[in-house]
Formats: sequence, C-alpha cells, structure tokens
Amino acid sequence: MQGPKEKRERALGEHLQLKAHRCASPKCALVRKPYRPGAHGPSRRSPRGLSEFGLQLREKQKFKLSYGLDERNLRALFESARQARGSTAQKILELLERRLDNVLFRAGIAQSRIMGRQMLVHGHITVAGRIVRSPGFLVHAGDVVAVKEASRARALFRHVRDPQWHYEVPAWIALDKEKLEAKVLSIPQDIEPPFEVKLLVEAFSK
Repeated sequence: MQGPKEKRERALGEHLQLKAHRCASPKCALVRKPYRPGAHGPSRRSPRGLSEFGLQLREKQKFKLSYGLDERNLRALFESARQARGSTAQKILELLERRLDNVLFRAGIAQSRIMGRQMLVHGHITVAGRIVRSPGFLVHAGDVVAVKEASRARALFRHVRDPQWHYEVPAWIALDKEKLEAKVLSIPQDIEPPFEVKLLVEAFSK
C-alpha cells in the first residue's frame, strides 16, 4: 500500500529517497502514478504556474522532506551558512551533507536518511569510537563513522557486506565494507544541488 511518504513525493513531483531501495524500483508510487495524488486520478487540466513564493515554498519542502528537517532546523542551518564566508547556497549544501544521518546514507550504511536516523537513535553508530545519537551531528574531515561492534551482526547492516550489493560512495567518503565503517576524507565541496538551492536561500532571505 502506498504510504504518506510516497504521497509527499507525488505531490512535489520529485524522488526524495524517502523509502530506501523502493524509490529506485518499479514499485515506487511516483513511477506507477506520475501525477499528483487525489481522489479522481490524474487531472486533464494543465497545471497552473506557481508564483515566485510558491516556487520557493515547494523547494523548501523538498529540502525539508529529503533531509528530514523541520522549519526550525533548516532555518538554523541557513543562518549558519549565511554567516559563513563564501556562497550561502554552497555552504548550506555542505552543512546538509555533513549531517551524520546523511553521511550514513551517502556511505551506503543506511539505505535512506530515515534509516540513518533510526540507527543513530537506537545507539548503533559511533564517531571516533564514541556513540552518537544525534542525527544533526556535523562530521569533520578525518572522522570515522562506524557501526558499533555489538550491532554489526544485525540484519539492518547485512546489505553492506553482500557481494552483489553495489553502491557508488561519494569521493569525500571512504567505506570499509568489512569493518562497517566510513572515513570522512574531506569536507564536501562543489556539491551538485539535488533541488533549486537558490530558491531555498531566497525563501529564508526575506
């Protein structure tokens, strides 16, 4: 059955990677029903163009849902990015990518950011040998993110060691599949934005 996460993806018309491997399968609701949710099925009417405010709001929703943030968390990241040197747009992307739940997802240890948050909350993950439970923890270059030894046999992590499992880890992360650990090689830079980050910046700059 289609869940609320998939309805949100259909409403925004974008794959947000909310349901792990299902997002890339034919079972994905956005693949089966590539139109907005509603009681009467796809509309024959042409969609109305969004206002500038509407476009900004939609992009903000994409970032919030994709990275699992609420308005307060996203605004806090924006304020940190705004006060930093350089491009605010690139800095906010860097901060989003450095979040620990995202690092678990990017490394392939978690199959979605939602799963990454669950792993953290349940105490399965360490950074530099210490258990960290905060999804918003920001990693630094040189940090080693690992599954704690007592949790490594869990089915939750079995896919990482599966020889048939293939996943492209970004260049700023090095994954050791046998040890179930990922080393942050560098701070992510020149990140290709998943959505229109300039609209996100405009939305918070008002």
